Amino acid sequence: MTRRSLVVVSAGLRVPSTTRLLADQLASAAGAALAVNGEVSDAYEVDVVPIEVRDHAHAIVDALLAGFPTGELSEALDQVAAADALVLVTPTFQASYSGLFKSFMDLIEAGRLRGKPVLLAATGGSDRHSLVVEYALRPLVAHLGAIAVPTGVYAATGDLGGGASEALMARIERAAGELAGLVGGGQVVAPQRDEWTDPTPFEQLLGRSSSLS
Repeated sequence: MTRRSLVVVSAGLRVPSTTRLLADQLASAAGAALAVNGEVSDAYEVDVVPIEVRDHAHAIVDALLAGFPTGELSEALDQVAAADALVLVTPTFQASYSGLFKSFMDLIEAGRLRGKPVLLAATGGSDRHSLVVEYALRPLVAHLGAIAVPTGVYAATGDLGGGASEALMARIERAAGELAGLVGGGQVVAPQRDEWTDPTPFEQLLGRSSSLS
């Protein structure tokens, strides 16, 4: 049986945290999607590896000051680099990803995530920050060379109270399916157009805005 490694990075600061709750929902859905991807006769066995960034907080600061990670933090970074697929989940701080999450990502050496399928997710206090995945997380992983699935997942505090809402679960399932498609060489592929080197003209963006108003 073919084995797949799914590493789930959660950057919540409290225990329990809504970030970890969302990470667990995504891990379950993505793990199930990866397990059935491909031919039915050749199902995958999925190893889900959770990484709680807060557990490495002191080691992250030490690594940033010393210039290199050691111990369990180094092992966690190696697990991220060796994974077949990643799920990255951060709380929203000051309208962006948290500083602890960014510091962890800063320790990943250039090129180690190139071509890696990634599912992006974030949590926040309200729906006002629902675009954080698009304007903060997606550019970050693009810079690292990873391939993010088209569907990002955002959950406000109320979305997870008493269990994930139906709309949130539908989005989780769709994102998980897209991640499985990337890992198994399915229909989901990286965009052919690079928005960084070939940006959408501002006039065109204004036109879209006008059509929606």
